[in-house]
Amino acid sequence: MIIRGNEDRHHMKPQKPNTTRGGRLLLGTFWIGLYFLLTIGPLAIIYLGEAPPGRGFWIELSIALGFIGMAMITVQFVITARIDRINGPYGIDVIYQFHRQISILSITLILIHPIMLFAADPDRYLPLLRIWEAPLRAVLAWLGLLGLITIAATSIWRVKLGLSYETWRILHGILAVAVLALALGHVLGVGHYLEQFWQRGMWVGMAAIVVLVSGYVRLVKPLLMQRKPWRVVNVRRECGRSWTVELEPDGHRGLRFQPGQFAWVTFGRSVWMIREHPFSFSSSAERSGRVAFTIKENGDFTDHIGETKPGTPAYLDGPHGVFTIDRRPDVKGAVFIAGGIGVTPIMSMLRTLADREDSRRFVLIYGCPAWDQVTFRDEWSELEERLDLKVIIVLDDPPEGWEGESGRIDEALLQRHLPEDRAAYEHYICGPPAMMASVREVLPTIGVPAERIEMEEFELA
Repeated sequence: MIIRGNEDRHHMKPQKPNTTRGGRLLLGTFWIGLYFLLTIGPLAIIYLGEAPPGRGFWIELSIALGFIGMAMITVQFVITARIDRINGPYGIDVIYQFHRQISILSITLILIHPIMLFAADPDRYLPLLRIWEAPLRAVLAWLGLLGLITIAATSIWRVKLGLSYETWRILHGILAVAVLALALGHVLGVGHYLEQFWQRGMWVGMAAIVVLVSGYVRLVKPLLMQRKPWRVVNVRRECGRSWTVELEPDGHRGLRFQPGQFAWVTFGRSVWMIREHPFSFSSSAERSGRVAFTIKENGDFTDHIGETKPGTPAYLDGPHGVFTIDRRPDVKGAVFIAGGIGVTPIMSMLRTLADREDSRRFVLIYGCPAWDQVTFRDEWSELEERLDLKVIIVLDDPPEGWEGESGRIDEALLQRHLPEDRAAYEHYICGPPAMMASVREVLPTIGVPAERIEMEEFELA
């Protein structure tokens, strides 16, 4: 991005994207191709061997679906390991959404596998339901299936089940590894299509990759984070039951991030603590000596974030994410549409743009339940003075005498405030899922091309 009017200022330059847009497209296409190769490829390799005699089409299809489902689950360990080279073309929020959807598909395929066997040959396979009499390979299969169902149930209904994020994360990780081990034991025990050494070696090799990736996530990454600790230097209350926590590097130069990105943050003396959560940077990317996260009290450990004391150690895994204006330096300007604490990454972008003295035009449409929940409200006027920025606050429950916008961020409101040449502007949306879905549906109908819309999903788990 060109920095206007501050060529002589001495500050850290904006972080450049790792690749060009064309490069990200090429890399993204490569990873998609590799994903299909890893999930479908093992099936093709297996069927290079001789098929056991006397088996019908439905039994063969059942086995094929089981192998594909298992391969999909194996690859999940890699795509959720927060490897920047993999996440970069899509953004980690998209990766996690894909992880949720593909996990449901893989579990469905694996569930179909035994059902299809029962239907195709009930005399042979229904007795395996008597687990106390079944061979070990069948016992491993049933235990693995139970683990998969538990993973799905605790992930979908975590809040309703009353599981804290930390408890769920531990359970999720242990069960995922256990399910893979049980599934591997099952297929090796059955032995069909795995008679050859290279066929068995393929699945053992995939399991070894999972072990290596898990070791990287659970051991190597924490060790790297431990080498670059941070310390809390300030905690201040914001409107809307939110707190801004400021950190300074402890013995190192800090980190560079693009405005709008986020990091997983661990507060406490040990980097090995399980209490690690993703938070967006709310500070300017031009001030790397100190970073800030604005965190809303949300019914879990964040309810006590205001009790964090200066001097508390912290560790960062990041930066992550592609929800940043630095990826689109060619646009005429930007429209930011936020709801609630979803304004946090947008605040990072606006503060950064102000520090860069960016002369482009910007519009912020910010929806909140009430005036006392408008986060950063004391800073909007200052940013309007430093930038060509128009801020529109939209309140669900406006106070008496309120002259601004109220109600929902709908088509009529967007028509009133979006620039006439809106197709030349990038549109960034972050907030509650219902608001994001509604705005995403409306924008193309009022002249905003789909490629000019960026969204950030806050709920990663």
